[in-house]
Amino acid sequence: MPRTRSIANAIGLMVLANLFWSGNYIAGRYLAHAMPALFLNGMRWTVSAVILLIVVRARGGRVPFRREAPLLTALGLLGMFMFSALTYLGLQQVPAAQAGMISGLMPISIMLFGAVLTGERTTPQGWLGTLLAVCGVLVLMAAQLGHSIVAPIGIVELLGAAICWGAYTALGRKMRDRMGSLEMTAGAAVFGAVPSAIAGAASLHGADVHWTPLVVASVAYISTVASVVAYWAWNQGVAIVGAVRSAPFGNLLPIFTVALGIVVLREHVTALEVLGGAITVAGALIAQGSRRTPDGISQEDALP
Repeated sequence: MPRTRSIANAIGLMVLANLFWSGNYIAGRYLAHAMPALFLNGMRWTVSAVILLIVVRARGGRVPFRREAPLLTALGLLGMFMFSALTYLGLQQVPAAQAGMISGLMPISIMLFGAVLTGERTTPQGWLGTLLAVCGVLVLMAAQLGHSIVAPIGIVELLGAAICWGAYTALGRKMRDRMGSLEMTAGAAVFGAVPSAIAGAASLHGADVHWTPLVVASVAYISTVASVVAYWAWNQGVAIVGAVRSAPFGNLLPIFTVALGIVVLREHVTALEVLGGAITVAGALIAQGSRRTPDGISQEDALP
């Protein structure tokens, strides 16, 4: 395949991955009134863990559960249980479009935790971008203060999700030489599925689950397309163009989520919210441009 066509395919795959991930926010918001957030999270990771293990085995791989149990437990708690649980909890109170804007903080969180856990240097430009992104989130919070106290609490939960994702990604980078990215993700999914399933079962006490064909389809989408398929598409793209050139594509997630929130869920976005989201994404772009990352380590950034 010619190089130009190969790169075009890689770009298409990475764009598609972000589109699928944005669909996770849309489906999560739609399911907010159909079932408890923790129950949704438990179903997602129970199904996704099984699929990922099947994929690993089909490719002749093996997850070192015993040898790497402490690492996989930490990754599972941070990246699967806590990140997803806080995301779905936040989506019960915050529109998907606004949640997508807040997701623009994830590159900032990755950068900061990378500096702490892997020794990656953060330049003054990086700190400037971080400050700008934080200001953007404050604008988003200010836009909601006139409505109720519920939405700001949801924003805090989504901020917590971004923090967990940064820690998960940085820890995965630090340990990337100990196993392949697919094996690491599958193992983390298994360890994350256990507390997710337990918390999900507990959340059903006194709660109702409203099953409809669209609810079933949304749960199936989150557990397969938004998890396994999106992860595969992103990794395929990164393998072709490398980590440095793939990093900016992560900023498509908030853009796609806002657009889908408006089109699919008929959400309304105020001018102040657009301003806050634009500031957040701009800060992330500035911070990302402040450092160079060796090729091949951003595959663990996948699967939000």
